[in-house]
Formats: sequence, C-alpha cells, structure tokens
Amino acid sequence: MIDNFGREINYLRISVTDRCNLRCRYCMPPEGCSHLIPHSEILTFEEILRVAQAAASIGIRKIRLTGGEPLIRHSVVDLIARMNEIDGIDEIDITTNGVLLGSMAEDLKRAGVRRVNVSLDTFDPEKYRLITRGGDIRNVLDGLDAAEKAGLTPIKINCVALRGFNDDEFKKFVELTREKDYRVRFIELMPIGHNDLGGDFGFISNQEILGMFPELESCGPQKFSVADEYRLPDAEGTVGFISALSHHFCATCNKIRLTSDGKIKPCLHSNEEIDVKNVLRNGTDEDVRNLLINSVGHKVAHHMLNEGAAPINRDMNKIGG
Repeated sequence: MIDNFGREINYLRISVTDRCNLRCRYCMPPEGCSHLIPHSEILTFEEILRVAQAAASIGIRKIRLTGGEPLIRHSVVDLIARMNEIDGIDEIDITTNGVLLGSMAEDLKRAGVRRVNVSLDTFDPEKYRLITRGGDIRNVLDGLDAAEKAGLTPIKINCVALRGFNDDEFKKFVELTREKDYRVRFIELMPIGHNDLGGDFGFISNQEILGMFPELESCGPQKFSVADEYRLPDAEGTVGFISALSHHFCATCNKIRLTSDGKIKPCLHSNEEIDVKNVLRNGTDEDVRNLLINSVGHKVAHHMLNEGAAPINRDMNKIGG
C-alpha cells in the first residue's frame, strides 16, 4: 500500500492487551491500570487474526505484537503460531518489558517470533524499581540472556531518555553494544497520556545525547527505520536514536496500529482512531480489508506536536508500544 504522501505502508503494530505487570511512570498515570478496558471490548484472537489476514492481503508484511505487556495475555504463543501461518506475513516481532521473557523465549522462537524489543531504561536495581513502580530488574536481565540463547536476535533495547534519571547511564548503554550485537535505541520522551513523571525527570533531545559520544559513526540511511543508527568503531551492535519530537521521522513512517480494543490509529501522535471492532463483529472480511485501506488514506504527512497540537489522550498501555 502507498499512502497519500508516497510512503509504502507494510507494517502493522497490534496491541493484544492494555494490561501490564509493571506500572512505568511515563506509560501510566499514578494509579496505574485504574481504568482497564473490559474483557468484552478487547479483541479476541480470532478477530486479531482476521485483521492480520486482511492486512496481509493489502501489503502488510511485518507485524509487531505489543501491549500493555503482550506476554501476560493467555495463550499469546498460540496466537503467534497461527499468525505465522498467514500468507504474506514475513516477520513477526514482539515488544516486551522482558519480565516473562526468561521463561517464554524458546516458545516464542518456535512459534515464529523473529526478534524482540526489550524496554529497559536503567541498569540500577533501585532506579528500575522506582521507574516501574516495583519491578525487579533481575527478571529482565534473565530475559535478555534467554532471548539471546533462543536466537531472538538481534535484540533491541529501548531506553526512554529522561533527564535527571538515566542520563548518567547513557555511556553504559552505548558500551553494551561494543561486545554484544544489541541494538540500543534512545527514545525521546513523548507527551502521551497522563504520565507520572512530575517535575523529577525531564526531556532530553537525542541530538544532545549524540553530542556526548563523538566517537559514534553513522551507519547511513536505513530503509523503513525510525531510528538514526550509529556504531562505535569495531562494535558488534549499534546505537539508534528515535527522535519523535526534535527530528520527527514521519517522512519514512511505514506503519499503522491496531489497539487492543479494536481501533486503527494511522498515526501514534494523533487522537484520530478508526473503529474496526464494529466491522469485525458485524461485517465481512472484505469490509475489514476496505477499512484498513481507508485508514491508510488517513495518515497525515507529519504529526503536529511541535506546532502545538493537543497531547494524545490515551495512555501508552492503551495504545500499544
């Protein structure tokens, strides 16, 4: 599919749940998952597979499962195995907080997951407990080891850059790529939902972070990548910068999103949502296909956050990471 601005749309992110086993401060309000979507409003696996099938028929080739935390949804491995059988889907990935990855990595690999993105903002156990409201970083580190052994590689580590919280650890994240084929990506803090950062942590641009590491060498343009990729000399892995605010990457955006309650979001940084659940429950497969085509037509040239657009209403756990 080609949108109105000449971008090839071949990537679908599917949130399978708004529930999570952590309560990260930039993802959820202070009370955590206080207003969960009722189970009757969450898409069933059959409905998710219908969307995936329709998406594949119009050019979607890559699917990433997200949440909340996707690994807490019962039988998600079975969903992945069935999704892997859809003609036209070349790649299935997953974004996870890593807490359950240690026990599930091998099953995910067998089901058809190619690689994982693991959210990790600090290596300090106390700071990890603070930002996640109670998480144990040992589970995540075990998950990284298990993913590497299972072949869910190259592993991507997503680090939300927070001034006053983890800016003293950026060097450790960068150095991690020297010996391991990890794709560390620094993500700028985005104004989404009702996060609970207060005045303790602040925005820091990726340009500022990049300036801390003059030894990084550009890897050049990467097709369909939202990250500007760099590498330390002779390093195994890479360091990426996802600059949604300071240098938005909208011109190369190739994705649409499906929320766990059945809304298509053509753009993460817009409050526009298109209801596919009603079509799934009352229409035909052809109706679903036509709705997806229509949703691609709603993609805008670029987000308007830097021009004063309203912040995103939903919290990130209800959209999908």
